[in-house]
Amino acid sequence: MTLDEYQQHALRTATFPDRVRVLYPALKLAGEAGEVAEKLGKLMRDEGYEPGAALSDTQREALTKELGDVLWYVAVLARDLGVTLEEVGASNLEKLADRQRRGVLGGSGDER
Repeated sequence: MTLDEYQQHALRTATFPDRVRVLYPALKLAGEAGEVAEKLGKLMRDEGYEPGAALSDTQREALTKELGDVLWYVAVLARDLGVTLEEVGASNLEKLADRQRRGVLGGSGDER
C-alpha cells in the first residue's frame, strides 16, 4: 500500500464537520502524539521498560496502534491542507537530504 492509498482509505472514516477542517485534525494529531509518549511513560513506570531496551511484542503492538492513530490524523490534516501524504513525505526527505548535504542535520530551526 502506498502512502496515498492509505490516505484515500483513511479519509473514508473522516466524519468531522467541514467547518473544523485543519483545526480538528491538527489538535487531535497533537493529542495522539502525546498518547505515544504517554504509552512509553507507562511502559517505563509499570513494566520497567528501559530506554534502548528491546520492546516485547505486546509493547510494540500497543505503540504501533498509537502510531496508526497519529498517521490517520496526519493523512486527514494533509488532505485539509491540499497535499497528499506522498507529497508530505517527499518534501520531508528532500529537506533532510539538503540538511545532510550541508552538514546541518543537528541543531535547531526550520531554516537551517
